[in-house]
Amino acid sequence: MAKLKWVGIVDDVSKYQQGEIPDNAVKLKTPKNTADMQIKALPFLIPFVLITFISMFCKSFFCKAFYVKPFFIVSGFLFGFLLIFVHEVLHGLVYPKSANVYIGIIPKSLTAVALASYPLSRKRFVIMSLLPLVLGVVPIFLFWILPADLCELNSFLWGTAAVGLISPYPDCYNVYLVMRQTTENSLIQFYKDDLYAVN
Repeated sequence: MAKLKWVGIVDDVSKYQQGEIPDNAVKLKTPKNTADMQIKALPFLIPFVLITFISMFCKSFFCKAFYVKPFFIVSGFLFGFLLIFVHEVLHGLVYPKSANVYIGIIPKSLTAVALASYPLSRKRFVIMSLLPLVLGVVPIFLFWILPADLCELNSFLWGTAAVGLISPYPDCYNVYLVMRQTTENSLIQFYKDDLYAVN
């Protein structure tokens, strides 16, 4: 596991992504800034929103005994937002011991971040990017299998799953960019505000 360091408020992403990149590294085509990236990544939000709401509909329809408890849904949302920091730690777990991963928050875009500049294989980059989805997959799976009459717990799990499934959508977008612009043997590395590949 990488060395994880809490840095608090991040006002300049490039400050924490200052690793060395080879001369033959190629900069990928990516959005200009975090806000632009979040907008362009919005299509990747749609499947996860559909999964959460279709799950709610199907459980209510087939069980005919599921009652939504708004208080517990909101509690699940809040718990899910607290897990955003766990989300960032999960990113860091995939980096090797020699890497430094800086965790903080960007107030302007209301996001938490895990910042590192270290080359990863394309496969490892994909795992690093998508690992936080487990914070949505586990609660939605429990939501599916638990009895419908446990409405407080089901409502809480649904709220937690919604945040856990939706929050990684920018990471999914990064994976999309990497898969389209690199080869299977590429090394992928963040550097300053950009993403690079070495073939």
